[in-house]
Formats: sequence, C-alpha cells, structure tokens
Amino acid sequence: MAKEIEILVPVLDSKKKALQILKMFYFVGIANVVDTYFYDPLRTNLKPDHLNRLNECFRVRKKGDKAVIVYKVDHFVANSDVWLYSDEYEYEVSDYKMAMESIKRLGLKPLVVIDSEKHIFRNEKYEIVFEDVKDLGLFLEVQSNHLSGTDSAIMGIKEGIRDFIGELGINVGKELNAGKAEIMINMRSMKE
Repeated sequence: MAKEIEILVPVLDSKKKALQILKMFYFVGIANVVDTYFYDPLRTNLKPDHLNRLNECFRVRKKGDKAVIVYKVDHFVANSDVWLYSDEYEYEVSDYKMAMESIKRLGLKPLVVIDSEKHIFRNEKYEIVFEDVKDLGLFLEVQSNHLSGTDSAIMGIKEGIRDFIGELGINVGKELNAGKAEIMINMRSMKE
C-alpha cells in the first residue's frame, strides 16, 4: 500500500503555455490513460455519498493493453471534509480485456470513465502531471515523491506542494478537494 499525497488544480492557461513552463522539469513522457471507476450495486462504500464524494473507489486504468487495478481509501483532516491523502492498493495485470470481464462478472458496474492525455514530468520532490481530460478540461496534478508520514507531516507536504504550484507561473484555479471522477459525477448530476 502507498499513500497518495497530491494537489489537483484546474489549469486556466492554454495547454501550450502550461507545457512550455513545465519543460524546465525532467520529461518522463506522454501517456494516454482511460480510468474506469466502478460501483457495487450491493454495497454503499463504492457509491458516491450524498455530496457525490467517493470515500472509497475501485478503478481500472488502461495503459496500452495492460491494466492497473486500484482500490483507494480516502482520509480527511480530522472533523473536516478536506481530503488529506488516500491509501492506494494497486497492482498491474497484463490483460486489460480479461480484467474488465472479471470485474463485470463480479457484478460491479461502471460509474464514470475518465479519458485523459497525461504529460508527466518529475523533479527531485514531485511528480508533475499536466492532464488534458476529455469533457473536463485541463488540470495540473502534483504528487509528492515522499509518500509517508503522520497527518501533520502530510499537511506540511501538501503545503509545500501548494507553494510549488504557486511558484510555477501557470495560471490555475482553486485547489480541488475532489478527484476527476467526483468532478465528472457532479457535472453529470447537474445535467440531469
């Protein structure tokens, strides 16, 4: 299990401008990723809560012919709805189609699909991902390479990420206290 400690913000600048700024970091590559989030009709823990938040989620990430299966459990600041970090249980399988068929046979149903093009960069402290997400827009996700610590240490790491984003020179919106799946669920709810 790993802790996912990150900050997600919408990007208000153009894709071209944001990528030009991010060139100062080590370029890992571009990944076309499709994340399918599932819910279980028989259990409430994999369904959005009354605020459309996913406190636990199960997803399959498609990268090429391979799949990465992830179960995430979110942790929040004490007595708050502010997301602090997630515990991630993740493993790779070699056959995406077989993974999807197995999940279907378990009775899980697709909740949302996030289709994105990720431009991945790194420095000594962070993984910096610029995402162009179909039907959602442009995002910047900065994740700490240091994935452990107490809740107060994690809050300090997140403050460091906020400062880092502020110093980049990319015009971004407010920090999102939600993942892209939750944003998509909220958009879908508003249309209904």
